[in-house]
Amino acid sequence: MKNKFINAITGMVVLAGIYMGCKPEKYSDGGLASPDLQASFTVAQVPNKANYYILKADTKGVLAVKWDTGDGAAIGKPVDTVFFPDAGKYDISLTAIGKGGISKTSTQTLNVPASDPAAGNLVQGANMDAADDAKWNHITMSNGVTFAIENGKMVAKGGNNGHAGIWQAINVVGGRTYKVDMNVSGSGATDTWFEVYVGTKQPVNGQDYSDGGARIALNTWAGCGKNAFNGKLSAISCAGSGNTIKFDNTGTVYLLIKSGGANLGLTGIGFNKVTFRGIN
Repeated sequence: MKNKFINAITGMVVLAGIYMGCKPEKYSDGGLASPDLQASFTVAQVPNKANYYILKADTKGVLAVKWDTGDGAAIGKPVDTVFFPDAGKYDISLTAIGKGGISKTSTQTLNVPASDPAAGNLVQGANMDAADDAKWNHITMSNGVTFAIENGKMVAKGGNNGHAGIWQAINVVGGRTYKVDMNVSGSGATDTWFEVYVGTKQPVNGQDYSDGGARIALNTWAGCGKNAFNGKLSAISCAGSGNTIKFDNTGTVYLLIKSGGANLGLTGIGFNKVTFRGIN
């Protein structure tokens, strides 16, 4: 009986030792994690291509990478080429993802000295910073709606069946195709339209504008703009002929953004990063 008791105790000790020796690996042990994970990367200009840059991530311990060049992070390749058509400073972020889902992020600022001559943004005051208002002409077709810059956005507010807009002149080259777009957001509107025009007739204060027809638009009767929205107008638009335009002749065109209706919503309709650029 005594031997059976000793054998039982010995077996329990052995099992405990096996259990202790087989404990799960922890991330901090370097087993399931990537202990050498680094979100380091380099940025280099593509030779003889001024606005193209090569992004190269350190791949040691990395299973996936996410690049963010200003439009939101997305899974990409460890070595990727990006195009910045517009002059300015850009914050480029890399998120490196390792084993166990562990991630690290780092950011570098890239200075692009000059806009691409063919694809650079032709809109002045596109970001809607406080000083950008001077780049735009304001017009009122009927009282009730106002356009003003607030916190980095041009915001159309009001309603009461009013109608207003902003515009600026842009020089284009005949035979070249252009694309117009912008970021737009709002809390949802009622009986309202928000429209973008590119015409050859200069807008006049106090008069409606329809030259060339609406290109991209929100229209609550057509089904967009009634509920909260935030994104590229080209993606949200439910009216208009499309945001690509081609002109037969070289000369001046007029980019006009207007809105009106019963109620533009609690926050109004805000927009920024307005772009008008060549695509060929």
